[in-house]
Amino acid sequence: MQKYVWTHRIARGALAAALIAGGIALHLEPASAATFRFSNQGDALSMDPHSLNESLQLNFTANIYEPLVGRGKKLELVPALATDWKQTAPTIWRFNLRKGVQFHDGTPFTADDVIFSYNRAKGDGSDVKTYVGSIKEIRKINDHAIDVITNEPFPILPDVISLWMIMSKKWCEENRATQPVDKRKGVENTASFKANGTGPFRLRSREPSVRTALVRNFNYWDKSVETNIEQAIFTPIGAASTRVAALLSGEIDMMEPVPVQDVARLSASAALKVMQGPELRTIFLGMDQSRNELLFSNVKGKNPFKDKRVRQAFYQAIDVNAIQKAVMRGASAPTGLMIAPGIKGFPADLNKRLSYDPEASKKLLTEAGYPQGFEVGMNCPNDRYVNDEEICKAAAAMLARVGIKINLMSESKSTYFPKILSRNTSTYMLGWTPGSYDSHNPLFALMATPGAGGQGQFNLGSYSNPKVDELTRAIAIETDLTKRDDMIREAMKIHQDDVGHVPLHQQALAWAMKKSVSTVQLADNFMFLKWTVVK
Repeated sequence: MQKYVWTHRIARGALAAALIAGGIALHLEPASAATFRFSNQGDALSMDPHSLNESLQLNFTANIYEPLVGRGKKLELVPALATDWKQTAPTIWRFNLRKGVQFHDGTPFTADDVIFSYNRAKGDGSDVKTYVGSIKEIRKINDHAIDVITNEPFPILPDVISLWMIMSKKWCEENRATQPVDKRKGVENTASFKANGTGPFRLRSREPSVRTALVRNFNYWDKSVETNIEQAIFTPIGAASTRVAALLSGEIDMMEPVPVQDVARLSASAALKVMQGPELRTIFLGMDQSRNELLFSNVKGKNPFKDKRVRQAFYQAIDVNAIQKAVMRGASAPTGLMIAPGIKGFPADLNKRLSYDPEASKKLLTEAGYPQGFEVGMNCPNDRYVNDEEICKAAAAMLARVGIKINLMSESKSTYFPKILSRNTSTYMLGWTPGSYDSHNPLFALMATPGAGGQGQFNLGSYSNPKVDELTRAIAIETDLTKRDDMIREAMKIHQDDVGHVPLHQQALAWAMKKSVSTVQLADNFMFLKWTVVK
């Protein structure tokens, strides 16, 4: 859905003064039809496509790197670096690779790069193990054909690998970047700041948290790309007011996310338009259920979250409808599940939340042995999604009313992700869009017991139920859709009854841009430069 909007322009001088006062340097480029200037509240934390499984990072690097199987304008599977694929045996997929493709440095793309990228993506430090966890090995047939062998029959393999990007073996070896950048340990390498993909844009310059410049790859294999952009300048602007001011003044051509409180304001400018639509990302809270003693808590020698009654008390103390109204200003859909409508296998009948009931929460806490409640830390990003910090603050205030005192630790995702991915957290907020657009993805990555091959890699509170693990394995190999949907429903119901996590809502997408810009808004919040035109 597109919504066109009208408002005042502000003077460039006023914007410049605001930027100087805020200590923000935009390094703005001269305007031209072939230059596209865009902004987000946060930055991609690395140019390494295997280093962080986070939407902005995956989206940004997807303009530089490519998978074997991509997504079209309706999120359908489309050929990318593979021209076609088929299952030749229950555990074997044959992929024919695209011929004549070159990496940005001129090196030919071959099967060796795919095999190298597989080993790299499953290695230490990789944050994208979940995409290749089902793969046992990759065998080279010739330079442009491979067999992918899975551990078990895995009918959704092409869906799962659509966000696994292929890197140049030669370039990584020459630049000592054979291992992924490990955000948990703060380890960097050449792939943090430089890039060499096969995609429609090349990395020209990189200043983390300041400015990243891409230029058109005129050697790109797909000559039918729609863009007329010759250079794209990305500038992270954390302050929502400054980001909005930059768009209103014409300093940037596009921004996202649009703060919900500014949609009406932007709706007043004849020069701008706002694109709005539903998103597949689910925002939720997680709780540490593994440690014997919580971090950042006044409860010594015990972990209250190991008790389902405490987890349920936590859940029922949060009024999601109030968050929808006061914080999200109606731009969210409260959910009782860890997936959104539109994800394959979504069990609509289970999409019901436990009631908001502070008195029930207090009673549950008393029954569990915490009549006075307890104190605990909560990690929350403040530059990832719209209103993240405000959601955490609202939840903290609600929890305080039942005796659960939250020590809120809001921080940039540059420190937030290394912390929570190391499981150095007691409670945390996270958002998740299934990369395969299938229910198996969140079951495998978020709800299954942490284990080998990326299983439970983002189950940061270590929720565990053997039956959920068993069903997740069975769902992966089931080809009968009715049986598969029944198993998905059963697994989701078990997790729901266990109060494994606290799902909150799916929020609406809101992008704002000049009317001279046309682009494609996908429900996974990806924006591809190859489909973006500046008139």
